[in-house]
Amino acid sequence: MTSELFSPLSLRSGQVLGNRIAKAAMEENMAGEGQLPGQELLSLYRRWAAGGTGLLITGNVMVHAEALTGPAGVVLDDAAPLEPFTEWAAAGKANGAAMWMQINHPGRQVQSDMPGVVWGPSDVGVDLGRLSSRFGRPVTMTTEQIEATVARFAVTARRAEEAGFDGVEIHAAHGYLLSQFLSPLVNKRTDAWGGSLENRARMLLEVVRGVRASVSPSFAVAVKLNSADFQRGGFDADEARQVIEMLAPLGVDLVELSGGSYESPAMSGRPADARTRAREAYFLDLAEDLVKTSPLPLMLTGGITRRATAEEVLDIGVALIGVGTALAVTPDLPDRWRQSHEADRPLRPVTWSNKALASAAGMAQVRHQLRRIARGNQPQPGTHPARALLCEQLQERRALRRYRAWLSLPREGAAASRAA
Repeated sequence: MTSELFSPLSLRSGQVLGNRIAKAAMEENMAGEGQLPGQELLSLYRRWAAGGTGLLITGNVMVHAEALTGPAGVVLDDAAPLEPFTEWAAAGKANGAAMWMQINHPGRQVQSDMPGVVWGPSDVGVDLGRLSSRFGRPVTMTTEQIEATVARFAVTARRAEEAGFDGVEIHAAHGYLLSQFLSPLVNKRTDAWGGSLENRARMLLEVVRGVRASVSPSFAVAVKLNSADFQRGGFDADEARQVIEMLAPLGVDLVELSGGSYESPAMSGRPADARTRAREAYFLDLAEDLVKTSPLPLMLTGGITRRATAEEVLDIGVALIGVGTALAVTPDLPDRWRQSHEADRPLRPVTWSNKALASAAGMAQVRHQLRRIARGNQPQPGTHPARALLCEQLQERRALRRYRAWLSLPREGAAASRAA
């Protein structure tokens, strides 16, 4: 019997994915000189392309050169040279997979030592208790800054298509800017961009409209959305259902469901949950409810490592399986599933009591494996989280020096956009 896991998926844009397995976005933080994709990223995506995945979604690409989630973030704006992105798209598509670019703006989730801007719907900072000072204090965005940011998303999407990507995924989850606008805890505005859900969703909807108008009808447009923020009084599953309905008439191909933010990092998993289902598909219960009413195909990401779990997710009506961390340890996992084999051993668990620090160490572990793969080495899942975090901090320190120097240089086409 042929598993639905390896059946094609046709999207509204006419794009057909070869199977139901997607490499979900992981923030690689591996930009080369000039905040551009370099040989390490190309090597990493060639490895994934050879592993049998139907869709590769890049780690988030920044739409605003002065607002990065980390100093080694990739930037695609109006001034970036296109050739490195053309090479990146070709690397991901080398084995027949579709290649989508995740596009993002961090908003307030910018480290305090970063140059540039820290913007938010309101001046509500990231609350991590004693670690809150790690993030900059946000400035409330003006209407002009909101409109300029909407335009930036459209520019990045258009240039992604010019570079040969097959689609974009607009990041409106994990507490980044568009997710901040959706959250009643962060968005305290009283104008047209805040208050009711319709107003809080306005920026996301405007971004989707702008992107869809800037690309070809055959170019895929997806949205990554929190199924819930996992914070009392925050964006919840019922609001997610309503936003999906708002997106349906706008030419969206797919909605990826995830959850959490830096303040409540549910996307890093719930290891204390005794249920296998919760450990291996963090947001499955919420997805099961949303899929009943969703007018759009849904993709579910979060902790999926075994073929049986992936098939259980498909069985509830989810269209596409997003796999992240497991592909950082076993880059050919889809081919293994096809041959009835499973992943290599998982990453060493992080058992630290501080959730924010544990989440940072967990992400550092993943990036440590990605760098090993990019350099042609085998992953080392047993790497101690403290070692991975230390390596990450050293990498970030070097990247921050490069980013500061790069940001101080004049860039053709970027001067006008910096003022907005």
